Amino acid sequence: MLTFNRPQFISKAIESILAQQFSDWELVVVHDGPNQEIPVIMHDWEKRDSRIRYFQRAIPGNIAEASNFGLAQARGEYIAVLDDDDYWACSDKLSRQIEFLDKNPDFCCCGGGVIVVDPTGREQMRYLKVEQDDRIKRQALMANPLAHSTVLYRREAALKVGGYDETLAGFQDWDLWLKLGKLGKLYNFPDYLLNYRIWPGSGSLQQSKRNTESALRITRRHRRDYAGYRVAVTMAMFYHGYAHLPLGVQKFSYSFLSRLKKSVFSHRPAPST
Repeated sequence: MLTFNRPQFISKAIESILAQQFSDWELVVVHDGPNQEIPVIMHDWEKRDSRIRYFQRAIPGNIAEASNFGLAQARGEYIAVLDDDDYWACSDKLSRQIEFLDKNPDFCCCGGGVIVVDPTGREQMRYLKVEQDDRIKRQALMANPLAHSTVLYRREAALKVGGYDETLAGFQDWDLWLKLGKLGKLYNFPDYLLNYRIWPGSGSLQQSKRNTESALRITRRHRRDYAGYRVAVTMAMFYHGYAHLPLGVQKFSYSFLSRLKKSVFSHRPAPST
């Protein structure tokens, strides 16, 4: 778990980990930034549960650097990710994913669906990611195929591909999934595993320019390994141009375009009979 400046949400995230049926975990919290409330909160959590380990880095860096730092501290076979302002949606999230990877050694990563909520936890929308590896990889160059805070991946595989790319300004997780996809298979559970919180401080709009620059780099970097490069790079160029529109235009249209993209690249369960 990475944390920067969101002390009002982090305890909710931790509580969703404590609620997991699978209990043999450690929580590595990596703190970048000067916020003085977070150390107080985290030291209290460390006293309450010995499985929680808190690290405040002396020199803050980007998301990839902080993620790699956490990866280096981790001692488990598997790595799960949870942002400090989100929280897991079900108590069997970890147990189901661990069982899946234990039984399927040819898979190196699995994720799942997302429930988008507002700052109070009220649902705004929900979507599932594409489920099976073959379809995931057909679309992986066009859109991020796994939601970061839903994933469980093999630590050894992540280290083998070099972890998160620290030269990317955004979408470092997308790049990691594409690297892992060259080692093994990817999977998304057709179930909702995460409550993803959207709020004014979440950074989605503020980060958009850097994200689109990274999207262009990622699509070009992996163009020989995944299908759909021409469509992918065209989409990345469109998003790059959109990110440079006036902020008012972006705020007005961001929610609609975000929903549209999620709808296009989401998994639609078969109707029940």
